[in-house]
Amino acid sequence: MNLRKMLLSIAMPFFMSLCAVAQTDVPLADPYILTEGGTYYAYGTHAADGIECFTSTDLKTWQTAGLALSRENTTEERWFWAPEVYKRGDTFFMFYSADEHLYVATATSPTGPFRQRGGLLMQELIGDEKCIDSSVFFDDDGRAYLFFVRFTDGNFIWMCDLSDDLMPVPGTLRPCFGATEPWETHLGKVAEGPFVVKRRGVYYLTYSANDFRSPDYGVGYATSQSIHGPWTKADENPILSHHKGRIGTGHHSFFTDKRGRLQIVYHAHYSATEVYPRMMYIEPARFKHGRLTIPNKR
Repeated sequence: MNLRKMLLSIAMPFFMSLCAVAQTDVPLADPYILTEGGTYYAYGTHAADGIECFTSTDLKTWQTAGLALSRENTTEERWFWAPEVYKRGDTFFMFYSADEHLYVATATSPTGPFRQRGGLLMQELIGDEKCIDSSVFFDDDGRAYLFFVRFTDGNFIWMCDLSDDLMPVPGTLRPCFGATEPWETHLGKVAEGPFVVKRRGVYYLTYSANDFRSPDYGVGYATSQSIHGPWTKADENPILSHHKGRIGTGHHSFFTDKRGRLQIVYHAHYSATEVYPRMMYIEPARFKHGRLTIPNKR
């Protein structure tokens, strides 16, 4: 082997390790996955200066795509959390929180660059009050609804209607629910990370409970026949907790993979003794007899 080939053989594995990581090595909390054009785009909480994006074609090996949203393209300086990205026409909309306020940014590519649109998203409904964890649900008729968290009784889930251009509609603010069950209050009074899925006319409002630093952070759900509630929490909650030996499992979202299968993406603590960096995990999800389940298969 000549010197050039020897150097390449040494450098290539190192170079590839910088560009590609396995599913369990993606350092994203509050993860969300968009499927677009045969590629999966993962976004989440991690970077101090914006929102990162990772890409994959198989949900196993991920490439870093850098910052989809840079702090330079916003009016905030810190705490870029819990992004979700949706495509409407030729535009991608990123809903996220920064410095504990909600914003929306737009781009023409799922990897960005996203740029903040307007000011505080909830200004017309709650002024400059703090709020986090926004998630948009698009119903079968095309109407859109925003679910998010206010600090009104611990972390409490609220919702409002969205207009055709995805702006909150004044006068539509509604409370959903907060932490009321014993499993939800092991550390703090927290119901957060809302995400809605619909199955056979039933709305499933999924959420996380307990402080995210708790090893008992977990996922539950509530159901309703109407997108506006009222919501009934499932008796079998939590449906995700200490999953496969992982702790701090929560702040999830759901997506459909390229084979049409429902998947859940969530984060867990780095280890049994360290919370950070929280890591991204993906598991199959399914409905069985009207119940939403996360099979605990190793």
